[in-house]
Amino acid sequence: MKITRIETLQWKALPRLLTVRVHTDSGIIGLGETADKIPGAKAALHGVIAPLVLGQDPLDIEGLWRFVMDNIMYNGYAGAETRALSAFEVALWDIMGKHYGAPLYHLLGGKTRDRVPTYNTCIGFGDCHDYRAWYEDAGALAQSLLDDEIYAMKIWPFDQYSESSFGQRISPAQIKQGLIPVQQIRDRVGDRMEIGIECHFRWNRVSMERIARALEPYDILFLEDVMPPVYPDEIKALSDRTSIPIIGSELLLTRWQLREWLEKHVWQIFMTDPVWNGGIAETRKIAALTETFGVPLVLHNIAGPICHAACMHLGAHIPNLFYVESVRAFYKGYFELLSGFKPRVSDGHLDIPDGPGLGVNLLDSALQRDDLIRQVSSGEGLAKGRRAMGDHWAVEEIR
Repeated sequence: MKITRIETLQWKALPRLLTVRVHTDSGIIGLGETADKIPGAKAALHGVIAPLVLGQDPLDIEGLWRFVMDNIMYNGYAGAETRALSAFEVALWDIMGKHYGAPLYHLLGGKTRDRVPTYNTCIGFGDCHDYRAWYEDAGALAQSLLDDEIYAMKIWPFDQYSESSFGQRISPAQIKQGLIPVQQIRDRVGDRMEIGIECHFRWNRVSMERIARALEPYDILFLEDVMPPVYPDEIKALSDRTSIPIIGSELLLTRWQLREWLEKHVWQIFMTDPVWNGGIAETRKIAALTETFGVPLVLHNIAGPICHAACMHLGAHIPNLFYVESVRAFYKGYFELLSGFKPRVSDGHLDIPDGPGLGVNLLDSALQRDDLIRQVSSGEGLAKGRRAMGDHWAVEEIR
């Protein structure tokens, strides 16, 4: 079996989503995905990765990943190239699952759990206004989530106050305002709802310590991405000064970037994203590494149905899973525009797709939408067998 085409799909209605289809000469098509900063990832996929992998065997997932990573490592790999590689690699696992007629979790070695615990990130989309709702009445939103059997939620009530000072200070009055939705949740539903607080890297340590002190009486599930993930010692100092677990960070890509953070015991919980960090196999390696340090893992999941399915399979397999993030505004909204995949939550958990592969297929109607932007790379590719690229400067001289 050989890779014959790499196709990217974008829909103008979903500007933060890039879907990838990897075609093979056997007729099997694998699906992959990545999210956010799409122009860079799309250019890397067609301009850098496709020439390396066209004509290669899609079942050689580890070999192809190593080959591509060796090539992109020279130019600062942990950005658009790695997000593009993640989308491509996820599609290879989908091909393998379809080839063998097996769900992804079987290919990984089977399940450690039959259901995946989830929390809802309160983003809005379409008719689901979760983002606006937690600003207007977070208690009512919490009750709505409980009615859907979702028992944990994540909001970011302090972000707006970082803009005036560039995150350098937060006042007692701003703290008081930021606590309002947290108090509303506790007043309405008590401790039936777990509350995670997202911080989006907006603060310095002195400000985060003030925020953390104010939140401690509310039994917060975690504080996420408290500072930019370039200051491990500063984040460790904050972690040592609060009883609230610190979680981070999906911005560290591949196991190599997170090694130092684990060695320094910066976070109590680690978070990673399989459509950013290098892919499914890399997520499994990250999970194994964090498990050796006794650190539980959250799977970051703010993309589309393909990422969601990948996270469900990984969540079923990984022993040290803490939660899988999910967004009900997405899976109740645009997932059904693209696929027949309809995630279901019961008793705080998500079901695991059956497969084969990821268990997701795009609808014909999604492929015929007027707002679809399609780009295809095809042909023999430049690499005639792995590692045949050789010294690329010699190629330039010949030209």
